[in-house]
Amino acid sequence: MATTPGSLRCPSCGAPVSPETRSCPFCATVLALVSCPSCFATLFEGDRHCSACGTEVARVPAAPRAPRPCPECRRDLAAVQVGSVTLDECASCGGVFVDGPSFERICAEREQQAVVLRTTTGAAARPSGPRPDRYWPCPSCGRFMNRQNFARLSGVIVDVCRGHGVWFNHGELRSIVEFIRKGGLDQAREREKADLEEERRRLAQVQHAPWLRSGPPAPLDSGGDRLDYGEILSAARHLLRGFFD
Repeated sequence: MATTPGSLRCPSCGAPVSPETRSCPFCATVLALVSCPSCFATLFEGDRHCSACGTEVARVPAAPRAPRPCPECRRDLAAVQVGSVTLDECASCGGVFVDGPSFERICAEREQQAVVLRTTTGAAARPSGPRPDRYWPCPSCGRFMNRQNFARLSGVIVDVCRGHGVWFNHGELRSIVEFIRKGGLDQAREREKADLEEERRRLAQVQHAPWLRSGPPAPLDSGGDRLDYGEILSAARHLLRGFFD
């Protein structure tokens, strides 16, 4: 049956259905409303395409592109369209490589997060056992990626290539999305603000310390407080660092 822009049809039988209907009157399929990840039009969960803009709302194979080897098992990754972003997945270990712009979109858009949650599995289903504690090469450039605790407090260690994207072992992308939807990024920003204020305060104390005009102080007794130059240097570097560096 033809679908006109803005109309809703049952994803099981294709019959026209009102948005207020909880189940299809023709086939009794339970209907749940979701939003298109591209244009935010209303559609039923289970629809493959948005009836308003035609965007693919489920995971489907994407157009082939240059082969990228899986960092973990070295098999070629397969490009998969998930909502409005394209991911590179490994069919063997379940890892996912996401380019920078796509990952930013997943972090920022709740509708895209909903699509990821509907089309990915959790870490408990990981087929290859615990994650090895090692550095992985970027699937795009082959250089070793940096391991980071996402947002500093998520507890999910991801592998980042600043020029090309982020590698997630099986289940980690879903864990990141769940962390974001529970307010994890807001908590991370508040913690970041508090840390920056503390570091600014410490740096201001150092800049106004009397010994700056007469040289470093003599070592204090073991019972006193010793100025930690390593902490000062770390604080200065942190002030110049971006949130996701």
